[in-house]
Amino acid sequence: MEITQKYLDELTYKIIGCAIEVHKHLGPGLLESVYEKCFLYELGLKGPHYQSQQRIPISYENIEMEAELRYDVLVENQIVVELKSIEGILPVHEAVLLTYMKMLQKPKGIIINFYCTNIFKEGQKTMVNEYYAALPKE
Repeated sequence: MEITQKYLDELTYKIIGCAIEVHKHLGPGLLESVYEKCFLYELGLKGPHYQSQQRIPISYENIEMEAELRYDVLVENQIVVELKSIEGILPVHEAVLLTYMKMLQKPKGIIINFYCTNIFKEGQKTMVNEYYAALPKE
């Protein structure tokens, strides 16, 4: 299957739908780890393949460094998902996601913040980069 912008956009919709389902059942105010377990369960029900809490390789001056840098969830080996349960998404959270996307060479990322009233309106931020721009639209 060829990866396209349309495919990633449809997958994004499915990922955010899983987050909305979790938020609908649990509401705001719990620990991020609780949301992560429930979010992974929802992803499992909806079918996209995912990995969670995997190390991000760090290459510095052509040397692989050992570091405990991990992403929260990687969906279909294309979309990096960072889960939060905080008062608001800050520029530093966006910078971290963009850096993870660059290090992993992934085209799209989503920050999902469960500490909100409405996931769709205020609890998520989707980001793309040059890898996404280089993909065919359909």
